[in-house]
Amino acid sequence: MSQQAKPATQRYQAIDAAHHINAFLDQKALNQEGPRVMARGQGVYLWDTEGNKYLDGMSGLWCTNVGYGRQDLIAAATKQLEQLSYYNVFFHTTHPAVNELTERLFSLLPGDYSHVVYTNSGSESNELLIRTVRRYWDVVGKPTKKIFIGRHNGYHGSTVGSASLGGMKFMHEMGDLPIPNVVHIGEPYWFAHGGNLSPAEFGRKCAQELEDKILELGADNVAAFVAEPFQGAGGMIFPPESYWPEIQRICRQYDVLLCADEVIGGFGRTGEWFASQHFGFQPDTLSIAKGLTSGYIPMGGLVLSRRMGEALVEHGGVFAHGLTYSGHPVAAAVALANLDALQREGIVDRVKSDTGPYLQKCLREVFDKHPLVGEIQGTGLVAALQFCQDKTTRQRFANESDITWRCRTIGFEEGVIIRSTLGRMIMAPALVITRSEIDELIDKTRIAVDRTAAEIGVK
Repeated sequence: MSQQAKPATQRYQAIDAAHHINAFLDQKALNQEGPRVMARGQGVYLWDTEGNKYLDGMSGLWCTNVGYGRQDLIAAATKQLEQLSYYNVFFHTTHPAVNELTERLFSLLPGDYSHVVYTNSGSESNELLIRTVRRYWDVVGKPTKKIFIGRHNGYHGSTVGSASLGGMKFMHEMGDLPIPNVVHIGEPYWFAHGGNLSPAEFGRKCAQELEDKILELGADNVAAFVAEPFQGAGGMIFPPESYWPEIQRICRQYDVLLCADEVIGGFGRTGEWFASQHFGFQPDTLSIAKGLTSGYIPMGGLVLSRRMGEALVEHGGVFAHGLTYSGHPVAAAVALANLDALQREGIVDRVKSDTGPYLQKCLREVFDKHPLVGEIQGTGLVAALQFCQDKTTRQRFANESDITWRCRTIGFEEGVIIRSTLGRMIMAPALVITRSEIDELIDKTRIAVDRTAAEIGVK
């Protein structure tokens, strides 16, 4: 540590403590220890103000798909700032950057999509989803279809509406959520809830919960089922293979919109451009963000099927929604440069054929017989290690969140950033990670897991 770094760290920690309430933590407790102050990033690495180097195994928050410090994205932002730093898409106006982005986006989208409404984040995209879906049903003459069905332990954002769509109880306790006409069914988390059922049986059972809930509420009252293709913040939980085909069948049978939250899964994470492609289903809407710009600047969007988009345009009249920064020219320029990089460098293809399979193989070779790890899930460059007390019975630790949090803390000490969620350690490195960097990620994660096991007496 340099003599200059420590005072700088202390200064920023003091400002943070005095003026910030940070996300998903006890600020009073954080103030006692002080946050790490991240100062620089390059590729898959970060450095803090103390000079410590970390391999970022979480790509920020699942978003820096092309890594840190990309000069092509920086140049795109700079050029656009010089040319047109801001204009809106209100008042019968548009601008070149947003149209260039949209043309490229629709060239990549699977299936029959026709329209997009841009936002600034995944939370906003899912907030907009509520109003847009309800407006669609009004326009097509089915105004009673108001109810949204989400999943327990799902995550869709942190605004009033998006947090309601999500199924995290501790979030609902802040703000008297969920809002009316949002209900939830069980999550397809076989390790925790599967009991004696096979994964295939459990997947069908979870899907049946959706049909049961639709019949309970009345299909004429249900607007949409909203879910992540795989659960992200809930623990990188991958449903059994039997799950999504049955979910899609049920939604089609009862004329319920199938809305995929692709905020984490979109733009190459699974080795497909969108995670719904990996799981083989066709959503009516896609909520996007994060990987759209690789986190270089905030941007999100709600993509609509042709069925929805054309109904809203041809018969919907005024679309009573707008955001000051929707389709921001600088964000659009950065997003286009990001998509250029993903395509030009074959990054998504490489995740599918090379680095993704390599990560998954290495994880299973290293952790399949580890005494602390009961299950390994993942595909492409996203994965989870499930900690458990007894592999045979799938018994989880009563204090599993404390154990995984400790593992996450040890990871920082070892120079790797991995995340803990309930009893799972999760990772999602930048899509540009190399095999040698994957080796480093695996090795440092192994050390963190081994140290955690030793501390709690697991041998």
